[in-house]
Amino acid sequence: MSLLSFKGGIHPPHEKKYTEKKAVVKAVDPKVVTISMRQHIGAPCNPIVKKGDYVKVGQMVGEATSFVSSPVHSSVSGTVKEVTNKNVLGGKAMCVVIESDGENLIHETVVSNGDISGLSSKEILEIIKNAGIVGMGGAGFPTHVKLSPPPEKKIDVVILNGAECEPYLTADHRLMLETPAEVVYGLRALIKVLNVQKGYIGIENNKPDAFKSISEAAKEYPEIEVVELYTKYPQGAEKQLIYACTKREVPSAGLPMDAGAVVSNVATSAAIANAIKTGMPLVERICTITGSSVVEPKNMLIKVGTNIKEIIDQCGGYKGKVGKLIMGGPMMGLASNTDNIPSTKTTSGILIFNEDEAKIPEAENCLKCGKCVSICPSFLEPLYISAYALKNDFEKAEKYNALDCIECGSCSFVCPSKRPLLHSIRVAKKEIIAKRRKSK
Repeated sequence: MSLLSFKGGIHPPHEKKYTEKKAVVKAVDPKVVTISMRQHIGAPCNPIVKKGDYVKVGQMVGEATSFVSSPVHSSVSGTVKEVTNKNVLGGKAMCVVIESDGENLIHETVVSNGDISGLSSKEILEIIKNAGIVGMGGAGFPTHVKLSPPPEKKIDVVILNGAECEPYLTADHRLMLETPAEVVYGLRALIKVLNVQKGYIGIENNKPDAFKSISEAAKEYPEIEVVELYTKYPQGAEKQLIYACTKREVPSAGLPMDAGAVVSNVATSAAIANAIKTGMPLVERICTITGSSVVEPKNMLIKVGTNIKEIIDQCGGYKGKVGKLIMGGPMMGLASNTDNIPSTKTTSGILIFNEDEAKIPEAENCLKCGKCVSICPSFLEPLYISAYALKNDFEKAEKYNALDCIECGSCSFVCPSKRPLLHSIRVAKKEIIAKRRKSK
């Protein structure tokens, strides 16, 4: 069978060798967790506990405040020490700080929901919503929203992203190797919720062991097709994955539902399986801790709310002088100026670079070589969008479809002049979106 792919894209060094052979190990239980009320796209949660309250594992501590929001739950049992604004990735957010009693007592609401076969699609959707399931590939979009398309949007296929195309990260790879049945079970739940007949699981061909493992787990389910993807970045992006699997193109300014598809991540799928089988909300996840400036790179199962520094310390701590700390992968992750922040549902990776790797090259004049255009997976002209953004001419940037940029960073990666393409396009997008909101 030929490998599936998309148009454009790049081939950055994989750098997955540090952790791809390392099984997931459970992190030491934190003594204190800081549960952020803002850890997904959409409205932040409202805390529903107060200082002095005793909470258990799986107990809701933050309620959703709108449809595009998702509840958050305690990952430990213990006493609420404070409810206050704390540093999180990207700024400050209201947080519930809980001191663990080390008992890990499970909350009474955490009970098995039975099996998919005995549940209606509405019941499964409600389980997903109440369990606080969000996209765990990095974006953190509430999953129940994605599974509730408007009636006029006809969905006929669900695609699981097992590409893990970001360099360095191996959390999804290990998940597919170690718990393939959970990934497949979650996809079956998604298929039932959306009432579709077809589900794909796309895996890049640099993970043949994961492809074999998932294929074996899915062999009893003819509605599921496991497909091998050509290893190329950003193979796991929604629009690119949809094209690779179905040859459908999401229109400009459109969403996956406009191509009749819903895309989810393999980790999200496994979390759905766990929520159905055990009733446990999303309170922990696998995270890859890697890079040149950590002593012992690992894949770890971490509780949501664990301090990032504590996680790094469990990998032997820092090695040499740290130049950059990134939450997520090197292409689409977000840099942090501190390790004193909590992990969230979307902490798929903690990447630590040394000083040399972190140096930002000096930008030179654009050569008009067209490399950024030839590799752009969204078929944009990044050099022009960037140029107009740098001149604060956001109207022109919008005419070049700046909002279609998926912010994969491929243009910056290939630019021989090291222009700040991605950074300037992000600025343009923010300005365009802000202007549109003001005009409403």
